[in-house]
Amino acid sequence: MAKIISNKYLGQDIHVMKIEGNFKGEMGQFYMVRSWDNYPVLSRPLSIHDIDDEGISFLYRVVGDGTKNFSKLEVNDEIKLEGPYGNGFPKVEGKVLLVGGGMGVAPLYLTAKRVSKLEDVEKLDVFMGFREKEMLKGEYEKYADNVHINVGGIITDDVDVDKYDYIFTCGPEIMMEKLVKMAKGKDTKVYVSIEKRMACGIGACLVCTCKTKDGNKKTCKDGPVFLGEDVFYE
Repeated sequence: MAKIISNKYLGQDIHVMKIEGNFKGEMGQFYMVRSWDNYPVLSRPLSIHDIDDEGISFLYRVVGDGTKNFSKLEVNDEIKLEGPYGNGFPKVEGKVLLVGGGMGVAPLYLTAKRVSKLEDVEKLDVFMGFREKEMLKGEYEKYADNVHINVGGIITDDVDVDKYDYIFTCGPEIMMEKLVKMAKGKDTKVYVSIEKRMACGIGACLVCTCKTKDGNKKTCKDGPVFLGEDVFYE
């Protein structure tokens, strides 16, 4: 069990929750999190939003009973975490773009922090799309060379894949699939973070199975990050 440091409401049913402790995790990994005993039955998979000397942070939106419970937590309340789980984004070089759509921006903050410190990265841009209102721009500007926000439009319309060696993306599948198709036949490598319902987080229950060109894979164990062309291959 760990204690809540803060649980801030950002608007649009979105919160950022920080938990005290010394936590490990790579960019793109996740934890299974719960603040209840019996109901809901399952813990909730939350992407790592940030890790610092104080603790670990998760960005989440209230969409059901589990996240509603999270939203009611106050400072010093206790919560249970298991992880980190999954395979995250790889270490890369050259020119890098992060593309997030909606709550897909959640794992990209720690990713921006870590990528910005990689010795051979020449440039880091962050593109984010939101339906109603922008958020977190100032936070991402601490680490990116350029932060571009699209509110109410289609963020992929703003991307020129030829400018980048690598693209890391998380958000709606239609957005990620479009980026993969835009990069097809080019030198740009696109890595996608797939979001699926998960029960165990360790690959035992098969709830989060996803199709790839090499057959079915477990999103929690084999992913959640995959090479885009392996997932969107048709």
